[in-house]
Amino acid sequence: MNQQLAGFAPAPVAARMENHGPHMVKVALQSGQDLYARVGSMSAHEGLVQYEPDPPAVRQTARDWTTDEGAPLMKCSGDGILYLADHGADVVVVNLNGDGLSVNGTSLLAFDAHLEWGVERVKGMAKFTGQGLWNVHVSGRGSVALTSRGTPIVLDCGRGEDETYVDPAALVAWSPNLKVKAKRIFKAGTLIGRGSGEAYQMGFVGQGIVVVQPSENSTDSADRLRIRG
Repeated sequence: MNQQLAGFAPAPVAARMENHGPHMVKVALQSGQDLYARVGSMSAHEGLVQYEPDPPAVRQTARDWTTDEGAPLMKCSGDGILYLADHGADVVVVNLNGDGLSVNGTSLLAFDAHLEWGVERVKGMAKFTGQGLWNVHVSGRGSVALTSRGTPIVLDCGRGEDETYVDPAALVAWSPNLKVKAKRIFKAGTLIGRGSGEAYQMGFVGQGIVVVQPSENSTDSADRLRIRG
């Protein structure tokens, strides 16, 4: 039995944040190097790890987060190895080197606490939704773990002059320097998306990337753009 299970043992630590298989992330915690992670995402830990749900810094930064798109965050601290997952979703680790990423709150699994971050309204969406769309902007030097419902595709918007359009319910993250706009298309349930009522596409222009998952976060694409607060 031990020989059969040996192949699933974690590899020696090689980075602050790295994948253990496609559906789990391994984080090496050290004193003074805290992590913010989605509440309920802890699968296991080794060593002395402490958890603080909804810490003051999160409440202050996310005070404008008025939608139900996000997930509560906890602060993870201590010395040990932490394993995080989200119901078997694919996990993608992004290492930021002074750049930034705009992330759908439902796709944000964890990020280094020293990174600059905040909840921001996406420009160019209010005229279609009535109130707008909120995302989490993370920037600096550190690691971010994203979740994707299936293997994601990363689209390079800078390869041509054409705009890149995405079903907002399948959107994971994008480069914050991209120009974003929306347009109303058909009705959801016809060619785009699976819901009913009006459907939208989000368009991206400029130099940067867009990360898209092969599954919608919502059964109605328009729900992704509706404020519930």
